Amino acid sequence: MNSAARRIGRTLALVLPVVLVLSGTLAVTRVPWASTATDSQVLTASAGKASTKAGPSAPEDALRKRLLVELQEKDPGVALTHLQEATTKRPSLAKHCVSIARDLGRAAVAKYGAAHRAQAFSRPVCDTSFATGVAAAQ
Repeated sequence: MNSAARRIGRTLALVLPVVLVLSGTLAVTRVPWASTATDSQVLTASAGKASTKAGPSAPEDALRKRLLVELQEKDPGVALTHLQEATTKRPSLAKHCVSIARDLGRAAVAKYGAAHRAQAFSRPVCDTSFATGVAAAQ
């Protein structure tokens, strides 16, 4: 009886972490803001009317500017929290979350002057794109 319980325990100890890692990996690949290359759209110069006036900025550009200012005034952790809240409130911003988080990572390195200090604020927002921006700024 004791050896059977031990054998079952060992089997679970080996199999359970593998199952958890695989299920977590599969869950992350299915996030709604992960875009594929086929989803992107390229516009040519002749695709639309040329305008001499600057129109209102897109919501993602306004969010990016606001978060970059917030990062400079406070810290990257606050900006990342507000990025997550904004993408939760407005799912249409989720497709821009990766690029905004990457820009925040680069700005954090510029602010602190060292990647390890900026990396301390890293969170799993937008598939860890903040960490990618920090690494790219080195």
